[in-house]
Amino acid sequence: MKTITPKQLAHTERKWYVIDAQGQTLGRLSTVIATTLRGKNKVDFASHMDNGDNVIVINADKFAVSGNKMTDKMYHRHTGYLGGLISTPLEKLLVKKPTRALEAAVSGMLPKNKLRADMMKRLKLFTGTEHTFAAQKPETLTI
Repeated sequence: MKTITPKQLAHTERKWYVIDAQGQTLGRLSTVIATTLRGKNKVDFASHMDNGDNVIVINADKFAVSGNKMTDKMYHRHTGYLGGLISTPLEKLLVKKPTRALEAAVSGMLPKNKLRADMMKRLKLFTGTEHTFAAQKPETLTI
């Protein structure tokens, strides 16, 4: 038997999907997005290739979290100076940068290598119900 590995083609057709995040749980929503971006839902999936699809998320700031995560869940960043750790709770992050929480959740579920940046470029986040990619004729992806 031979193992057949797919080759990266220059003219790979990538579909466009629209997901409405209104009322969806943050973790379950981000797993569906990460799976679609990575291409694991396709027949010709290979871990060393980037053959995923484009994902548009509308209402990206209106997801749901369970329990006390709005106040207890912290997002950390460091300034690079001594003692420069800055921690921000989820509710303050949603006011300051509404799409950053979903972006961080999806990014953490993608592979930690050179492919992650290209996959994250295909994720388009919008806070309202309108998006600017109507010309691509995206399909609705239900969760």
